[in-house]
Amino acid sequence: MSVFSYPAGDLVEGWEERPWPEPVSLEGRYVRVAPLSSAQYSDLYAAVCGPGDAELWTYRSIPMPTSLQDLWMHLAGLVDAVDVVPFAFVPTEGERAGRASGFAGYCAIKPANGTIEVGGVLFGPALARTRAATEAIHLLMRHAFDTLGYRRFEWKLDALNEPSRRAAERLGFCYEGRFRNHMVVKGRNRDTDWFAVTAEDWRGVRASHERWLDPANFDEDGRQLSRLRAGSEG
Repeated sequence: MSVFSYPAGDLVEGWEERPWPEPVSLEGRYVRVAPLSSAQYSDLYAAVCGPGDAELWTYRSIPMPTSLQDLWMHLAGLVDAVDVVPFAFVPTEGERAGRASGFAGYCAIKPANGTIEVGGVLFGPALARTRAATEAIHLLMRHAFDTLGYRRFEWKLDALNEPSRRAAERLGFCYEGRFRNHMVVKGRNRDTDWFAVTAEDWRGVRASHERWLDPANFDEDGRQLSRLRAGSEG
């Protein structure tokens, strides 16, 4: 029987504050997720700051860096931030095998509530829309849920960022609403759309990811045989 006069949420049995995520390496079949460090900055500059890459930076807080020094300062700020745990994505196959080709970070980390976000996701053109890119996010999700025991994994995006929206939906994130006038970025308004996967969702989402990432789902040229349609399975 409830001791409250008003309705209250379900009791979270045995809940304890979760650990803060450490900068660990996560090994997959197609990609390695590694702690971001200055040793990767040159590779990342070549991956995401080349001719024609400016569009990748449209929804980011800064324009595309035009020199290695500029990118270095941006990434060093992420490494030094006390509230972000940044990672580089290093594919183990393809034209950039062994070289950092994208990055992201754990942010909005709230151990007391068990919530965490993957933010600042940026894939270079050679990594985007590959099985390595999908696996990189899967590894971060798996580590947050299965190793650290978090209850909620968030993905937030500019409401105008359709590629990010498609990625979130494909990966099994559920749309939860829009924060209007949420930010001013580069002098422009940003409405922010919120997506999340909860611990209750994760079992089905993980199974969908694992089926899609199975080598049997790809032909000898690495083309998918079935599309990823992530979702919960109870």
